[in-house]
Amino acid sequence: MSKRDLLLEIGTEEMPARFVAGAVQQLAEKTEKWLQAQRISYDTVQAYDSPRRLAVLVSGVSEKQADQSEEAKGPSRKIAVDEAGNWTKAALGFARSNGVEPDQLFFKEVNGTEYVYAQKNEAGGETAGLLPALADVITGMSFPKNMRWGAHKLKYVRPIRWLVALFGEDVIPMEIAGVRSGRTSRGHRFLGGDVEIPTPREYARKLADQFVVVDSEERRKLIQEQLAHFEKENGWRIPIDEDLLDEVVHLVEYPTALSGSFHPDFLQIPREVLVTSMREHQRYFPVEDKTGQLLPHFVTVRNGDSRSLDNVARGNEKVLRARLSDARFFYEEDQKLSIEDCLKRLESIVFHEELGTIGDKVRRVQKVVKQIAAALSLPAEAVQRADRIAQIAKFDLVTNMVGEFPELQGIMGEDYARKAGEEPAVAKGVFEHYLPRHAGDELPGSDEGAVVSIADKLDTIVGCFSIGIIPTGSADPYALRRQAAGIVQIIADRGWPLPLSELFGFALKAYQEQGIAHRPGADVERDLFDFFALRLKNTLQEEHVRYDVIDAVLAADISDVTQLLAKAKALMEAVAADDFKATVEQFNRAYNLSQKADSVEVDAACFQEEAESRLHQAYQSVHREVSGLYRSGELQQVLSVLASLAEPIRGFFDSVMVMAEDERVRRNRLALLANVSAEIQRFADFTKLVFA
Repeated sequence: MSKRDLLLEIGTEEMPARFVAGAVQQLAEKTEKWLQAQRISYDTVQAYDSPRRLAVLVSGVSEKQADQSEEAKGPSRKIAVDEAGNWTKAALGFARSNGVEPDQLFFKEVNGTEYVYAQKNEAGGETAGLLPALADVITGMSFPKNMRWGAHKLKYVRPIRWLVALFGEDVIPMEIAGVRSGRTSRGHRFLGGDVEIPTPREYARKLADQFVVVDSEERRKLIQEQLAHFEKENGWRIPIDEDLLDEVVHLVEYPTALSGSFHPDFLQIPREVLVTSMREHQRYFPVEDKTGQLLPHFVTVRNGDSRSLDNVARGNEKVLRARLSDARFFYEEDQKLSIEDCLKRLESIVFHEELGTIGDKVRRVQKVVKQIAAALSLPAEAVQRADRIAQIAKFDLVTNMVGEFPELQGIMGEDYARKAGEEPAVAKGVFEHYLPRHAGDELPGSDEGAVVSIADKLDTIVGCFSIGIIPTGSADPYALRRQAAGIVQIIADRGWPLPLSELFGFALKAYQEQGIAHRPGADVERDLFDFFALRLKNTLQEEHVRYDVIDAVLAADISDVTQLLAKAKALMEAVAADDFKATVEQFNRAYNLSQKADSVEVDAACFQEEAESRLHQAYQSVHREVSGLYRSGELQQVLSVLASLAEPIRGFFDSVMVMAEDERVRRNRLALLANVSAEIQRFADFTKLVFA
């Protein structure tokens, strides 16, 4: 079958860099799905992009749809054939609707009943005649933000200025927002010009001649090679922020790196301020020496060639000098503020219109911190430090520097707190209480920082849930999922015995004392447990815990995060043992029958068989032993002790008729099984485990 290549290029005005990668991936996926839905075979799909274009090159596209053959099911035989053996009107109508002659109908038996069937054969159409419908793929794309232009109704990421649509050497006719497709693309805005694309295969080469590198991975490689050249030539080290690199890759069509310098006096400003100013405002890469010390140089990437780089460098140096001068001014002015003055200003900053001011939040967090510290029996000195951290943790929100660079919250707080004479541990805690800020981020290094971090995140989550702000789908404007995951990570990292039920209670009480409680506490707590269960599930999945083990431990009490994670670890080791399946079978036998129990009161005087007494004694012994093991956190040993119940359970079922005619005996035996099962299910729901 003959094949041709297919090219689609959507030329637009400059798109936001952060939109490009997702948009071109979407275009490639939608194109593939369309081809598959149309039964058009192809070999490979290659996506291309730049700030002004989204493109997809599909190689080896068949010139014809695949033929289609399918069986259509009609009425049953008794409806399709009359008493004389002739086709009924129903059968004839069925044949007509499927485009076949009546003599082509046949019968097939389905579940003991015969039905009439028609074999529908549809010859594939010419691909060229179908391709204009790809315009719907282009207009059907979605973006984080859209815009309209002119009198056109289409909403798109940016105005469409040209379209290239080729199938082999032929132009695919389509028109979108007044732009007709053709074979003319556009090169670099300043270095190139319009360019004719003879065939899809020549697309990348033709645009390269016009100073456009359409392969984003090739642009990335060019940038990395140029940065490495600067490192080698100057003895520098250029730390690469991957997010910044991704942005730069999608900001340029023809990357050329260049370096510049700034006055060494600016190095007196904290490193984080310099790096953030260069990265956020100018998209510059900072430069370090071999020891990691920041140097008064930077590297940027120009969207152009190597001509007049000295002039370009001087222009960038001038802009950066102004930025750093502003940063130094902010830094110096902030140090004139006292922490106490900043705290007073927090009283007028709204945290949420229904949850009060930042000052209100600070007081709630202080209360929760004291309760958590008491639950952990922290030393008095640590409690005092944690209280001070909670009191001043948000003071840097009113500083000029954090106002200019919100991502420096906590970082500047630590710096300013040290300069204001706060204890080093307190100053560090101001930074740590924001940790972790994102997946894979560091966790608080001190107990005090960890306690305040938990309390602060908990206050936000509980407050939002109490006024009905609960994340749904992808919507999570207050980053509640991230904050809940942070709480789980901190508790797990430190192995703290902090039941979620207690934490929820601490935060709810703080809100109630301020008169902020729009929903019943029980409802809020139920929703919180469901919410945290999903975060715990994600945590276990990241640890590569089996899905059935996750389901098993989450079905039991999830309040103690540390114990839950330890249970999962113990179960993962247990399910790998050959004999554990037999143990679980006995657990589940007891559980299944225990569901018939209507009481948990066991009367040993009612026992009639020795196996009843043995199981009861085994249960009592296990109950006493595991109670201590739970308290000491030895979950591996708890599971081992529980496994010792398997043999008494087997003996019980071998020797005892549970459903005895005597109601008193029957109820007693069911109550015994209910007690045994409750002890086992306290660890996990073993019925959810799956064995091969």
